[in-house]
Amino acid sequence: MQNKIVTLALQGGGSHGAFTWGVLDRLLEDRRIDFEGISGASAGAMNATVLAHGYNLGGREGAREALAAFWGRIAVKEPFSFLPPEMLPGGSSLLNQSTPAAMHALLAMTRFFSPTQLNPLDINPLRDILEEQIDFERLRRSGDIKLFIAATRVSTGTLKIFRNRELTVDSLLASACLPSMHRPVEIDGEAYWDGGLTANPPIFPLLHLCSARDLLVVLLHPCSRPGTPTSTQEIGQRLSEISFSSAFFTELGGLALAKREAENAMFAFGTLERRLRKLNMHLVEANDLMSQLDVMSKLNTKTSFIHGLHDEGRQAAERWLEKNFHMLGLKSSFDLGRYLQ
Repeated sequence: MQNKIVTLALQGGGSHGAFTWGVLDRLLEDRRIDFEGISGASAGAMNATVLAHGYNLGGREGAREALAAFWGRIAVKEPFSFLPPEMLPGGSSLLNQSTPAAMHALLAMTRFFSPTQLNPLDINPLRDILEEQIDFERLRRSGDIKLFIAATRVSTGTLKIFRNRELTVDSLLASACLPSMHRPVEIDGEAYWDGGLTANPPIFPLLHLCSARDLLVVLLHPCSRPGTPTSTQEIGQRLSEISFSSAFFTELGGLALAKREAENAMFAFGTLERRLRKLNMHLVEANDLMSQLDVMSKLNTKTSFIHGLHDEGRQAAERWLEKNFHMLGLKSSFDLGRYLQ
């Protein structure tokens, strides 16, 4: 039986990207699925690039090993690891883990000091991890999996997509450059910030530059939250989620409208119209879980938290495969029409 070919769009969200690692880990296990292209912003860009690098070296298993190695370096040895789980701060539950006080202190400082003041030497441990683990030269030469990495131009506030031939450690760091915590990353005289500000994740490159009929989006930000935020912390968290999701929902709305028009037209004359008619949309998410995690948990790199999110991602992918695999190549498992205004 011929494999199903899909494209992937991976959302950013700091340490929550470990959930996406779990999703990808499970999808890579399923030899019925092949990947044509992957887009991503921030943590989604990291996952996309690490997967493609590992795939170049050793196929599916190489991709799984590369992702495990990357997140293994991200996860730090947690304090109090010598204590039994029931005595750990916040308990052993993924949802109840305490956020280290240092993270809260750092966030408070970003309100009063610029990244240049907080980090005058521009130290970024992520740079060392990426340079050690990814062969960027090989990625630039290889087109086994098409990559579309999002960053935001500081000068214009517009989206920049880095493709395989342009990939460097700087383009990845640009995609994950939070304005309040890192200096802008300069590439060829242009300064860049986090790609999630303008596309989280980008959809259009997968539509225009790939041919697969099925597009699978992995979301990290909750699509909805119950209730109305009232405290300062709740308001700040919801504002952060909205700012990093609004571009994606706007793009979905435009895609839904374009797809409806293409399907209603009597004839499909152009390449884009034909692509839109055949396009199937799919979504893997964990809205209930993500809506219970606070914004500070995106900075939590405790080993148990990272691996707990990985396990949640694997389970979410497993549920999606059981329910929706048979729809690949045939129809959407996600109702894009809900975004039509």
